[in-house]
Amino acid sequence: MGIANGTRSDVARLMPVKGNLWQGLCWAALSLTIFAGWFVVTRLSVTHELRLWDVTALRFGIGALVLLPVLFASKSRISPKQWAEGLVYACLWGMPFVLAVAFGLQISSARRAAAITPALMPVFAGVFTWIIFRERQGTRRWCGYAAIVLGLIWLVVIGAIADGAVHPLGICALVMAAMMWAVYTMLFRRSTLTPIQSAALICFWSALLFLPVYVGTGLSRLSYASAGEIALQAIYQGILMTGVAIVAFNRSVALLGSSIATAIIALIPAVAAVVAIPVLGERPSEAEAFAILIVVLGVLLAAGSSAKPSAQSSLSTSSMTRVRS
Repeated sequence: MGIANGTRSDVARLMPVKGNLWQGLCWAALSLTIFAGWFVVTRLSVTHELRLWDVTALRFGIGALVLLPVLFASKSRISPKQWAEGLVYACLWGMPFVLAVAFGLQISSARRAAAITPALMPVFAGVFTWIIFRERQGTRRWCGYAAIVLGLIWLVVIGAIADGAVHPLGICALVMAAMMWAVYTMLFRRSTLTPIQSAALICFWSALLFLPVYVGTGLSRLSYASAGEIALQAIYQGILMTGVAIVAFNRSVALLGSSIATAIIALIPAVAAVVAIPVLGERPSEAEAFAILIVVLGVLLAAGSSAKPSAQSSLSTSSMTRVRS
């Protein structure tokens, strides 16, 4: 999709056109559904027979096999520079991200973990974009970020009162995962990789780095799990999360821009909280539901901001942004 040169065209390129808007929203909705379910499905696994090591191995082991043709059988060859770029992505949204979230899920509820990481991600993305690229966020978006943070603090405090304790390491792991996700989102905006190539590289490098350690140190507990549990995790982790969700999220970033797309993804807490009720029996209290509502309102404020970047910011940002067809 080509756009003419010039300041006006560069500024317009930052704003999604009507067709791209609806396509981007559809991609974001698909990734939202899969991501929200992932917190519940992963929590279900790590509180039964499988552990976070098994979840990580299934996600990237199967994902690497499924997406291997993208790397070696595709007509468009991946350059050495892009291979190195994929390694960076794998260190951000690959193995370390999954291990951090799975660790948080192992010692916390699904609704709490699903609130902290996805909701903080657009906050970090907005702050980093403001600091690095001088992209103005606008008063409304800053208010949205503040509401997200306040809602999460309220959710953690209420959870601590209800459960009697808070696990600082788990909270820190979930916050770190949000930061890594935000940095990945920013970097991908300037990437020449397609969404499917990015997903394939993330799986390949994560599997290459993690599976030898997983097998060599005897971390596997697959023999203790039922065939149904393994099949569920293999399909969800290895296909839906590593392939479908990553491609869908990357497409939403390409069509909507990271600020809008990441804000939509931050609706994961509400969806995950609803799904966790019948699947895990985790029914949020009225106070927790109110905290999640605050987060959702913050998301809506952040997504609805119409802050206008300066001409200099627009020109610099347009040179890093490419709409993928």
